[in-house]
Amino acid sequence: MPSRSRTAAPLEIERPGRARPVRTAAAGSAQDGAPPPAPIHDQVYDALKTAIVTGRIVPGRAVTLRGLAATLGVSPMPVREAIRRISAEGGLVIHPNRRVSVPDMTRARFDEVVAARSLLEPEAAARALPHIDAARLARIRAADDDIERALETGDVEDYMASNHRFHFEIYGAARSEVLVPLIESVWLRFGPFMRLVYGRFGTAILIDQHERAIEAIAARDEAGLRAAIRADILDGMNEIGAASLVD
Repeated sequence: MPSRSRTAAPLEIERPGRARPVRTAAAGSAQDGAPPPAPIHDQVYDALKTAIVTGRIVPGRAVTLRGLAATLGVSPMPVREAIRRISAEGGLVIHPNRRVSVPDMTRARFDEVVAARSLLEPEAAARALPHIDAARLARIRAADDDIERALETGDVEDYMASNHRFHFEIYGAARSEVLVPLIESVWLRFGPFMRLVYGRFGTAILIDQHERAIEAIAARDEAGLRAAIRADILDGMNEIGAASLVD
């Protein structure tokens, strides 16, 4: 699908004001009827993981614990714990000077990511299919509409966020305690790399298989949904690899 020539500038999470601060206990009161916020450590973990998956931490640029804490509006302690957890999942590397960065992408690592995605994600989508109601399907369509707009404008940041939302609206319906966390860990490993590739080459290299997936969901076609998700992964990842990796 063609895109216009403009691409978003690389987004560095240490740049102030670009990440939404986590919600503290004081932010959700009983008067406004909002549910109590999650523990601060979990909020910081989720915020940092989302920033990595959607490419907001730029590959090759180390960030500091203090810089991340300032961006998220929290003290360094929960950030330190989040970094420890995410590094154990393979999403960050902690350097001897205490700076952190996302891992470099190698051909071998990329091939494993493609294999893992093509095995796990069609299965999660198939398991989710019986639980996707009209409201969730509407959210999936809305995410795809946002993807279309991002492709038309070449907005890499919006594309990354909308693409993530599209996939995990589907997989989340599976209510899986195994498959979905595994998929999330795989996305941790390639999100920043995808963001870097799109920043260099734009979004014109992408092939959109999402409409096929939506049609399969609407028709309750499990085989069609599996095929659409697998094609989306293989087409997109092969284009990315061909554009950016050298054997």
